[in-house]
Amino acid sequence: MSELTFEQMLEESFKTIHNGEIVEGTVIDVKPDEIILNIGYKSDGIVTRNEYSNTPNVDLTTCVKVGDTMETKVIKVNDGEGQVLLSYKRIAADKGNKRLEEAFNNHEVLKAPVTLVVDGGLNVTVDESRVFIPASLVSDTYEKDLSKYMGQEIEFVLTEFNPRKRRIIGDRKQLLMAEKEKIQKELFEKIAVGDVVEGVVKNVTDFGVFVDIGGVDDLLHISEMSWGRVENPKKVFKSGQNVRVFIKDISGSKIALSMKFEDENPWIGADEKFAVGNVVTGKVARMTDFGAFVELEAGIDALLHVSQISRDHIEKPSDVLHVGDEVTAKIVDFSMDDKKISLSVKALLEPLPEETKPEEAKAEEAGEAESETAEPETAEAVTETEETATSEE
Repeated sequence: MSELTFEQMLEESFKTIHNGEIVEGTVIDVKPDEIILNIGYKSDGIVTRNEYSNTPNVDLTTCVKVGDTMETKVIKVNDGEGQVLLSYKRIAADKGNKRLEEAFNNHEVLKAPVTLVVDGGLNVTVDESRVFIPASLVSDTYEKDLSKYMGQEIEFVLTEFNPRKRRIIGDRKQLLMAEKEKIQKELFEKIAVGDVVEGVVKNVTDFGVFVDIGGVDDLLHISEMSWGRVENPKKVFKSGQNVRVFIKDISGSKIALSMKFEDENPWIGADEKFAVGNVVTGKVARMTDFGAFVELEAGIDALLHVSQISRDHIEKPSDVLHVGDEVTAKIVDFSMDDKKISLSVKALLEPLPEETKPEEAKAEEAGEAESETAEPETAEAVTETEETATSEE
């Protein structure tokens, strides 16, 4: 029987390991990008940054310290340099998958940090197991830029769990919608049409703004922003702005807001201010083919018909007027019921000379003109009579 060499005896004193085996080791050195472990084998074990965590660019010196024990999985017994390549995250991922499976079966709400933002959504990590949340399930409103979620801890539920196909899908949207429904229900129990509330502008669009009046975003339409005319909401409002509004209507789950407070209605007292015969000044607000609308004050427009702009014939108002022009005119019609006012510039113009004479004078002039025309005829008739008489004699 041959005797074993020292090297053979030393090698046999170490345990044997195989790929895929779970081993426990003690940290003997740690660098920012790798951890070195004593695993009781003839070679040390190495855990690289990529095999420690799915978190990119993590500094491993902040995660473990010399003397710590770690459980890892053998990836390669010999990495080509005589060392054993180990993985910590794969052990953690196995545990994480079990955790996720339990959460999926129990419909549990999970909370985890966002570790990666991609075009299609977010990756979150639960015990080194990745969960993908599609962009359509990240929020209850459309969000073009998801980068703000990077590093944030968010809550979600699992809607699909299939680790074999690497399909572990999370859903944050349904949690937000459920929370919004709860808040909305509480809000509807304490508000009524006509209530004045304070709100915060959350989103501005071309047709209006959405205002948060207590956890629920409701619409303030462009037509309800002012008694006057608002051409572009984006020039008047901005996100985060505080506004005072009142509840105009509640229809099902929708609330319509308004800033047209009745005590600020410009038509109050308008029957005296804009009585027929009054002369007013305003600015042309908009044009049509049949006339120009003149803003007398915010919320009150009056029609200056094309026939009342001038004594001269005008094809269309834009031939002589432009938006923003100041116009002075007389009020020739007023209707409080219809909220309509008619103007006339023509009524302020000096009448033409022939229009200034009284009707009797015009009739008299007409008679004189008729007499002057008749005199030559009478004289001619007399001459003819005289010639006839002479002939007879």
